[in-house]
Amino acid sequence: MSFKLIATDKNSKARAGELITGHGVIKTPIFMPVGTVGSVKAVHTHEIKNDIKAQIILGNTYHLYLRPGMDIIQRAGGLHKFNGWDGPILTDSGGYQVFSLSANRKLTEEGAVFRSHIDGSKHLFTPENVIDTQRKIGSDIMMVLDECAPGDCDWAYAKKAMGLTHRWLDRAVVHYKNTEPLYGFDQMMFPIVQGAGFADLRRESAEKIASGNMQGNAIGGLAVGEPTEVMYEMVEVVNEILPKDKPRYLMGVGTPANLLENIARGVDMFDCVMPTRNGRNGMLFTRNGIMNMRNKKWADDFSVLDEDGTSYVDKAYSKAYLRHLFIAGEYLALQIASIHNLAFYLQLVTEARAHIIAGDFDQWKTIMVKNVTQRL
Repeated sequence: MSFKLIATDKNSKARAGELITGHGVIKTPIFMPVGTVGSVKAVHTHEIKNDIKAQIILGNTYHLYLRPGMDIIQRAGGLHKFNGWDGPILTDSGGYQVFSLSANRKLTEEGAVFRSHIDGSKHLFTPENVIDTQRKIGSDIMMVLDECAPGDCDWAYAKKAMGLTHRWLDRAVVHYKNTEPLYGFDQMMFPIVQGAGFADLRRESAEKIASGNMQGNAIGGLAVGEPTEVMYEMVEVVNEILPKDKPRYLMGVGTPANLLENIARGVDMFDCVMPTRNGRNGMLFTRNGIMNMRNKKWADDFSVLDEDGTSYVDKAYSKAYLRHLFIAGEYLALQIASIHNLAFYLQLVTEARAHIIAGDFDQWKTIMVKNVTQRL
């Protein structure tokens, strides 16, 4: 398992690389569809591979641990065998989900105590058992347990959360090195930079994470309520410190413009529920702007969804038909919109990679950010 840089843009920090995993090569920059419970909502596995052209998908430790549970997944032979996806998988440790359950969890030095959102049962996540759980899931890339501080927290809170994250990281690294994969392929583990919106804390955390010399590194605790400009500033601060020869994963981000701006700042990997969640609510992202498919203006527009799109749904269905499906409450609308949005996100990062290699990414990015942010 290794990472190599192929090209760097001459006018920005954008990078094109290749991340080799036990289930295939990932060409970066890359967007990863979110399959929280082992399924990308409303999308078949063959569509993820052949139409969306995803190279890697996500699963979530918290949700899979609660349902269907590790006994079922382990008996199936890991998540790849369970859900039929033969490409790489990354699993989030569940730290963000515990963060979002603030009323039903308690953080201690030992770990995170929380109550299930399903049945209220009590559970404990520790840096060690989260690694054990991800060993049973069999993800190619595992994340460490961390505390994600709120975007509006003060410096003292962010400092305390960062310290706990670092102490948990030290324990996770020891346990990772003392355990083995269960299904015959290597598993990477990425530590996570925290520090909220404070540059001094972000530098301290990035230095700690960089010193660990793990296979890759993640940037967490952004896109959680802070202004977009703060997110970009923190990414710049962190990427000045994180090693250039390791992949950089910005967690939970974001809009098409967010992807392009953070690629320009040296990020290699992204995930976000936005393309599927917004798609299920009628919002389509395109290279020419954003469409609300519930708007009456599309009622008699019989042009295809996206002439420049790469998925079969872009040519197979008209704007008028998709609007009709949304207004009628048909489930097919959710599937079409999800496939389109995910395919567009993958098309966007693929084009970004091509322009990085060609040497004109910065000029292309400036045009594209303007295009993808306008409302149609």
